[in-house]
Amino acid sequence: MERRTFLTLLAGGAAAAAVSPAAAQSVLKVGSTPTGMPFTFLDTKTNTIEGVMVDLVKAIAAASDLKVEVEGMQFSTLVASLTANKIDLISAAMYITPARKEVIDFSDPIYTYGEGLLVPASDKKDYVELADMKGYTVGAQIGTAYVDALQKTGLFPEVKLYKTSPDILADVNAGRVQAAFADAPIMAYTLKQGQFPNVRLVKSYKPIITGSVGIGVRKSDGELLKKVNAGLAKVKADGTLDKILAKWGLE
Repeated sequence: MERRTFLTLLAGGAAAAAVSPAAAQSVLKVGSTPTGMPFTFLDTKTNTIEGVMVDLVKAIAAASDLKVEVEGMQFSTLVASLTANKIDLISAAMYITPARKEVIDFSDPIYTYGEGLLVPASDKKDYVELADMKGYTVGAQIGTAYVDALQKTGLFPEVKLYKTSPDILADVNAGRVQAAFADAPIMAYTLKQGQFPNVRLVKSYKPIITGSVGIGVRKSDGELLKKVNAGLAKVKADGTLDKILAKWGLE
């Protein structure tokens, strides 16, 4: 083979790898979060990320002949890490939204829920809608769909932003914020652990944002997305997804 031809082929191979990093890796890096129990959380005994979305992505990988390695990172950094090729998949409690779909692709929907309203336990009011809290200082987690929705209402003089859901719970627990919004199943699960006794999840509240979580994939990794969806279909059909949800107390 002529040297010029060999170099041309070599360059072409390198370009292909740059377009689709995931396709060239034997182990896919999965970005997840340490503070989203029961979807994702850091198990301090093993120092590993565990939860619904971890069990699920591993089940999907097994069903699709893929290998995965889960890495913990802040929720607000997940999309940027994916587009920067630092990770290959996102498996966390991340809504499939139009804004996110402009940047990355998602698997088929996995689980659907809305936001929960958190208030100090001393506040016994049966809130139903956002207007019931007009004038309050409220909080939400950076990077979630709730931030923009709350800010656009014009009802609240301040929407405090938090890096993690435990940070939100700590401020509500201490009475430093009048109300806060976060993923309802995560909040329900966390409060059952008894770590924030001065926080109440308002049962009468009707969520304004209901979304489905999915696994995030780079737009350049279409073949990987097909494999993820094929694996997801298998674990839905054989009952594995239902078993995972039940394991973590979700219907």
